Amino acid sequence: QVQLVESGGGLVQAGGSLRLSCRASGNFFSIYAMSWYRQAPEKQRQLVATITRGGDTNYADSVKGRFTISRDNAKNTVYLQMNSLKPEDTAVYYCNRKTVVGDYWGQGTQVTVSS
Repeated sequence: QVQLVESGGGLVQAGGSLRLSCRASGNFFSIYAMSWYRQAPEKQRQLVATITRGGDTNYADSVKGRFTISRDNAKNTVYLQMNSLKPEDTAVYYCNRKTVVGDYWGQGTQVTVSS
């Protein structure tokens, strides 16, 4: 059973930065693509960023140029560096791994951006 544990959320003023981390348990971390999603109150969960096992990245249009996803396979960890944060970035951020047997999710970490 894979466990994903997020950390790094918090309260920040608009224009500030945060770095989220997601550590995965188990083996074979390097062979999986990893993603970050977010869910704001009363809204659907949306894909924020993905990094493939080869290091290719993809971002939602709303965060391009501000957020950077990266991974450290030696630490079984994926990161989301968030710069120039806006109040509309306020959400619970979730780490995700898709596998052939289904999706794994972390418990989420709250990010709140004040104006």
